[in-house]
Amino acid sequence: MPIDEASTRLAEVREKIARAAQLAGRVPESVELIAISKMHDAAAIQPLIEAGQRVFGENRVQEAAAKWPELRETTGVSLHLVGQLQSNKAEEAVALFDAIHSVDRPSLVQALARATDKVGKRPLCFLQVNVGDEPQKGGCAVADLSALLGEARAAELPVGGLMCVPPLEVEAAPYFALLAKLARDHGIADLSMGMSGDYETAVTIGATHVRVGTALFGERE
Repeated sequence: MPIDEASTRLAEVREKIARAAQLAGRVPESVELIAISKMHDAAAIQPLIEAGQRVFGENRVQEAAAKWPELRETTGVSLHLVGQLQSNKAEEAVALFDAIHSVDRPSLVQALARATDKVGKRPLCFLQVNVGDEPQKGGCAVADLSALLGEARAAELPVGGLMCVPPLEVEAAPYFALLAKLARDHGIADLSMGMSGDYETAVTIGATHVRVGTALFGERE
């Protein structure tokens, strides 16, 4: 992707975020744009970095480890894990990522707690909630959130937010509203919700982190 196309796409997404934030009486700076770069190589990512994007998201530890060490030589780039994380990859994830959005079970909480102690680094953690109660998706059940949060806090994980992936092909707003209510009820500040098709809706409902891939990179071949 040429640098001018990257700049245009980035400006369009940021403008839509700003407009949605203002509609909700929020400042645009309260929303972090995470560019989802999974399945895109360094050559596709570099123009967005040059255009000024500094926060990126990956789905898999291995894929990120293969391409990001060199890309991260750019000052101020931070990397978020937004996909499911296996407990046996916790140490590698803690070393590589600045935030982990998919903490969804007690065994992973314990693995991450051990990893943060060993690596000496504490990525911001989001607890993923399965707001649509979909068996094929990651995330803890809504009813299990209090217990999971208690375990994470007891393990001294830096839990800053909640994350969700609403069901496909239905109106996302009620699911975003549910996540926002859960965050309020549990005294949690950040909300990782909203992707290319619905990030403006997410921002009006309180998203602090939106995970946008297609709108920035274009459709994958």
